[in-house]
Amino acid sequence: MSTAYEVPLSPMPQKFSISLAGVTYNLKLSWNDILYGGGLKNPCWLLDIRDTTDNPILTGIPLVTGADLLAQYGYLSFGGQLIVQSDNDPNLVPSFDTLGKTGHLYFVTTP
Repeated sequence: MSTAYEVPLSPMPQKFSISLAGVTYNLKLSWNDILYGGGLKNPCWLLDIRDTTDNPILTGIPLVTGADLLAQYGYLSFGGQLIVQSDNDPNLVPSFDTLGKTGHLYFVTTP
């Protein structure tokens, strides 16, 4: 049976340690608002996953809805999925102001 755990977030860039499936990782979330051709194009939150000595494992993963953020990295054996959903609209990508309020990141363990 799968179990979902919410990763505690707030609407600000942040860095913290967390245990996922019994392994401790350092997570960093940053807001990407790069300008392309004079206008914003798809600003979003980005996730970096590092080991406990801050060596990068995965970097620049956009927090998008509708997919397991770790699916293409199965060879890294995270022991679960990372899923992004928003309250009242599971397909709404969290904005700068909604991350951790109505936009959530879940770690779902896999049996």
